Amino acid sequence: MRPVGRMDDFRGQRQERTEGGRTVITEPGRVIVQDPNGQSFVRHNDVDRFRYGARDVRVTRDGRYTRTVVVRPDGTQIITVNDERGGLLRRIRRDPYGREVIIIDNRRGPGFGAGLAAGVVAGAIGGYFVSLPPPVLRIPENRYIVEAEDAPPELIYDTLIAPPVERIERPYSLDEIRYSPSVRQRMPSIDVDSINFETGSWEIPPDQAAKLQAIADGINRAIQRNPRTVFLIEGHTDAVGSDVDNLSLSDRRAESAATLLTQQFNVPAENLTSQGYGEQYLKVPTDGPERRNRRVTVRNITPLLNGGQASLPPPPAGTAPPRR
Repeated sequence: MRPVGRMDDFRGQRQERTEGGRTVITEPGRVIVQDPNGQSFVRHNDVDRFRYGARDVRVTRDGRYTRTVVVRPDGTQIITVNDERGGLLRRIRRDPYGREVIIIDNRRGPGFGAGLAAGVVAGAIGGYFVSLPPPVLRIPENRYIVEAEDAPPELIYDTLIAPPVERIERPYSLDEIRYSPSVRQRMPSIDVDSINFETGSWEIPPDQAAKLQAIADGINRAIQRNPRTVFLIEGHTDAVGSDVDNLSLSDRRAESAATLLTQQFNVPAENLTSQGYGEQYLKVPTDGPERRNRRVTVRNITPLLNGGQASLPPPPAGTAPPRR
């Protein structure tokens, strides 16, 4: 039987149009935008991942804003507020007692609220691209980019909570972080290039899932330390295949990794976000097939969101009110 989750299934469903001088390609669950200057990016909706196991999902519109509330079986609510362009403004977790933890607040700094709704490309990537000089590393290279396959669990955890390698001048929006490599480079990362995806597929085979165990343990430990911690799961491919296929494939692989972290290892979905980069950031410069380029990268982006703080202060401790 042919496996599900392969690029072959989507090529025939793509629709392409030109808008504002840019090429916009839509396919199930994704929008890919190609700028005339050669920049390309892919977008999807993280909220789709939050729906797993939900008791209820409510979507309301209030003027220019869209509010999505995902209600889990225990009554916890994940509240996502987007602007009229689809840009993320806030993400909040509210427990059954009404206590809130702000996971992401994009209403700070000059890049707040930058975003694109599906099919809207006004401004394209230039609206949230930030150019910074390369960071000056004061830590060893193998502590800046950690290879998960050879790293002990404590090193993985230490990397996941490590501070920025350069001073963070201001808070960045989630889209600025996603689409600005020089911003992401301020944070150490962990590379996982040992997952053997089938060619053209984004599904993680069951026998490969265990390779994310140490990553999941480290992420859960970091979130227990501070529930406002946010991690970016990045997807990368090698240079074999078309740019469009590779962007879509890498984005779906990143989302698959984030989904698996939640469904198999109980990582809170709202503390993860994912983004694919295709072949744009090759680890090994080659046009041929290369396993090390087909990788998932994990990094803590909380200091970037919060303007250099390791994290916002944890929510105040308190006694839960009695159940009624």
